[in-house]
Amino acid sequence: MTVMAERTSQMSVEEFETIAAAAPETVTLEFINGRIGVKAVTDGDHSTIVSWLARRCMQTRPDLDLYQGQGLRVEAYREGRAKPDAALAPEAHFAGHGEWADPRGTLMVVEVTSYDSDTDRRDRHEKPAAYGQSGIPLYLLIDRDSCTVTLHSSPDRRVGGYSEVHVAKFGDKVLLPDPIGIELDTEILKNYVR
Repeated sequence: MTVMAERTSQMSVEEFETIAAAAPETVTLEFINGRIGVKAVTDGDHSTIVSWLARRCMQTRPDLDLYQGQGLRVEAYREGRAKPDAALAPEAHFAGHGEWADPRGTLMVVEVTSYDSDTDRRDRHEKPAAYGQSGIPLYLLIDRDSCTVTLHSSPDRRVGGYSEVHVAKFGDKVLLPDPIGIELDTEILKNYVR
């Protein structure tokens, strides 16, 4: 174990927040599983996917907002901090919450995979566990590596993660169940992969 890895495993959430507050705007830091993670800078396709999803949500559910860059306090026992690519919540829900909001009231979090070495560990394993433990009803993973959309539902607050996972290929229709009630036609996502 390197000195840096050993130090980050003992870092407090307060130390992390101090570091994150001082990071340049071009860097997004997260604190999950007791470790600092750096989110890759998004590319044009990544941003386009989030914009596409925002339009779908606004067209169908104008009472909801799809927030980008809103930090959430996740992982009860490790006091994690995550910045999902998007968080769906009632309109103006995060007003006055600051950089790291309580996840209560968040209906869905969204991650779009980046082409980096941490995607598997972060987006497919650590984040579903953290978001489920936080009680967020839905976690939507738009996976550009496998050309799939994975919907995690029925969060398990006790052990983390979700008890139901549905995987659909790009091109399939995906129903975001209650409390959202939106059907997504994912055909367009085929245009935004390498």
